[in-house]
Amino acid sequence: MFSASRMTTSIIGRSRVAVRRALLSTEKEAATTTVTKETTAKAKAGGWWNSAEFWGGLGAIAGWGMSGSAIYDATQQGPEVISLTMTPVLIVYSTLFARWAFIVKPQNLLLCSCHIANILAQGNQMRRAFEHKIAIGEEKQVSDMAQKAALGGVVLTGSVLAGPTMRSYLSNANLGVVSSIAAADAGPFTVHFWAPMSKWMISGASFMELDRPTDKISLAQYTALTATGLFFSRYALLVAPINYTLCSVNIALFGSSAWHLGRKIKADFVDTK
Repeated sequence: MFSASRMTTSIIGRSRVAVRRALLSTEKEAATTTVTKETTAKAKAGGWWNSAEFWGGLGAIAGWGMSGSAIYDATQQGPEVISLTMTPVLIVYSTLFARWAFIVKPQNLLLCSCHIANILAQGNQMRRAFEHKIAIGEEKQVSDMAQKAALGGVVLTGSVLAGPTMRSYLSNANLGVVSSIAAADAGPFTVHFWAPMSKWMISGASFMELDRPTDKISLAQYTALTATGLFFSRYALLVAPINYTLCSVNIALFGSSAWHLGRKIKADFVDTK
């Protein structure tokens, strides 16, 4: 009798958990659908200013400019101008944003494709930079960077694999704010959080090189980065889920990239007159 009662209690408890999870899933889907409908309604009411497709399209074009700049630099400039600080950051950035563009609402396949192209282009730039370093006798620096890249890859892969499990555990653990953050649509266990964080890496790399010699600044690359920061500052507020982290980082990216771009233009086209 006691055993049967305990078994019944256990079954009821599991059923309650299952129902709670189903309700949470339904509520999230309903919330996402509502946000998407509101976004569409705003776009129709406000024209281009409130159109996620318009700003997303501009952002994708700027993104293609970044991919194109890497291809242009590979054919027109020597490997000595390639930044070994910025290039690996751009590879991580495009990997995350290719995924983000594929799942965000509304979906942005043009942006996704440009980031896939940028991964290939920046990978080629990295190869050229490594070959140049080896040719001038800096094998140790190349070896150190390769080890750091391998370690970063292992950490990133482990995080991606463990993320869903950790999110599910924390979301259902009834830990108050912690559980709410873990379950958030743009929380730390989603690409909606980490894609913007990768842009903070780009801004950080730019801020770390504010005094970078202008002859080593790529005019094409920083033009594309400046435009990307400008367009995405608006685009981030029009997608579902709304991404304030993405908005803030693009404001920072616009400022840091515009600084480098201004210095490059001044050195190449103003001071030379």
